Amino acid sequence: MSLNLRGIIPPLVTPFKADESIDEEAFRKNIHFMISKGVHGVCIGGSTGEGHTLSTQELARLIQIADDEIQGRLPIVAGVIANSTRDAIEKSLAVSKHRVAALQVTPVHYVFKPDDDATYAHFERLTNEVDIPVIIYNVVPWNYLSPGLLNRLMRGLPGVVGVKQSAGDLKLMADLLISIPEDKVVYTAVDALLYPSFALGAHGTIAANPAAVPGVTVALWEAVQAGNHERALEIHQALLRFWNVISADNLPANVKYALTLQGCPGGAPRMPMPAPNAEHKAAIKQELEHVLQFELDVVPG
Repeated sequence: MSLNLRGIIPPLVTPFKADESIDEEAFRKNIHFMISKGVHGVCIGGSTGEGHTLSTQELARLIQIADDEIQGRLPIVAGVIANSTRDAIEKSLAVSKHRVAALQVTPVHYVFKPDDDATYAHFERLTNEVDIPVIIYNVVPWNYLSPGLLNRLMRGLPGVVGVKQSAGDLKLMADLLISIPEDKVVYTAVDALLYPSFALGAHGTIAANPAAVPGVTVALWEAVQAGNHERALEIHQALLRFWNVISADNLPANVKYALTLQGCPGGAPRMPMPAPNAEHKAAIKQELEHVLQFELDVVPG
């Protein structure tokens, strides 16, 4: 099993109302905002989308809305953040009724870390019971999967088609890129280092910067693909400054604020995540104005 999914795949925020219910109208506007910026796919229910707070029913509803709005124009990746094999399968089956190109699945993230064999069994059962390609979302600090284990999973389980590397160590991603089977993919979520990730051969990105400034990250991707590294370095430097002001424990809330400044309703975060304070908002606004200078012309949406 292989996955033909490349480029900029923003993990969409989930706009919430004051009562913490999902603002479906705002979510639809987010989808069309991303399409207008020329992205190559969308991810629903990832970390930036506060997927850890979503019930199975809420995730399935968001996927349904995305499917209805996109109508096959872009591939949809469904985020599955679950703490047991059973729950991961439940969420995966719930979204399988819609056009989902791949699942983005975390290892378990509570304090009890399974060993390598148990992790293998987890993904083996998931891919046996759900017929959708799986991208392993390698993000959990105390359950971070090594390149060796990731290769074992990708070589042994046809349903595991790739990995999204989310730690800051670029060498781990580089090691994966030179060791994985040819039909597998590596996406970068090293937001501070998207440019070198692309230059090393990453197949795309599913990360917070693309969710906040999709047009800029599309410009970066296209510059690297065209071999225009002088331009890519300029965009990287602006993106890094922007990343340095949005990167925090309330990252999804900061992304939502950046989107709202661009006329795309981000909505509120779910408790207990706080919204950015006034000082933080001012810093985000300043760097956003600078980084948006590198955005490509808006494409029809």
